[in-house]
Amino acid sequence: MSDREYMDTNRAHWDEVTPIHVDSDFYAVDEFKAGKTKLKRVELEELTGVAGKTLLHLQCHFGLDTLSWAREGAIVTGADFSEPAIAQARALADECGIDARFVVSNIYDLPKNLDGQFDIIFTSYGVLTWLPDLERWAQVVAHFLRPGGTFYIVEFHPMQHTLDYESVDEPRLRYPYFRQDAPLRWDDAGDYTQRDVTLEQSVTFEFQYPLGDVVTALIDAGLRIDFLHEFPFSTYQLLPYTEVKEDGTVRLKHGDGTLPLLFSIKATKPA
Repeated sequence: MSDREYMDTNRAHWDEVTPIHVDSDFYAVDEFKAGKTKLKRVELEELTGVAGKTLLHLQCHFGLDTLSWAREGAIVTGADFSEPAIAQARALADECGIDARFVVSNIYDLPKNLDGQFDIIFTSYGVLTWLPDLERWAQVVAHFLRPGGTFYIVEFHPMQHTLDYESVDEPRLRYPYFRQDAPLRWDDAGDYTQRDVTLEQSVTFEFQYPLGDVVTALIDAGLRIDFLHEFPFSTYQLLPYTEVKEDGTVRLKHGDGTLPLLFSIKATKPA
């Protein structure tokens, strides 16, 4: 299969799950409508001073984080390849009275579909595994980032993607850490927000990138790495042998602190 075919298959999946996500307890849209931010403590502490800045959110899904940044004072644009997701994002912005722009586009085609550069580019939580070409992704980031601007990503650590999601008691290695010649093919009739749902577009393809490849791709695209942080916790409970702590972090039940589950990178485009 070609990269385009992988992405088209994934897009069909995301088109189908978007309304499921909007209605799910996982995304808690009603809480957002009531004024609660959907941003996590990590990004709020590490990406500061957004008020009055232009911010492009790549792979924004249906826009909850994009609109949360708008509430922080940013001038926001969100981009995603799913037309139903962008339609939901626009409807949510209108309903909440939040000024935001949303663009439907495959991320690699975005330079053809969006003009201008931005002070900040943001992306987060489950985005890299959907990219068939990491180097082109980094080039898109550099294309849209103004000189002196900030790129920020907070993402599930690739180490977490090596672990067996079906193991119940403790972490167990199952999947490769390093980049492979072909993506992992999944065929799961359920969804991470509702396990009992039956999907027609159940097949997806995911790509694994080690942390070094992510950093190198950004450097090769011309960005300067300001920091790379790794965390022994996550923000979402993806693994059965984790537990949610009082501070909202998700940690291993046994061996807490022994494995990285999350990372963040902040980078600058030299002026």
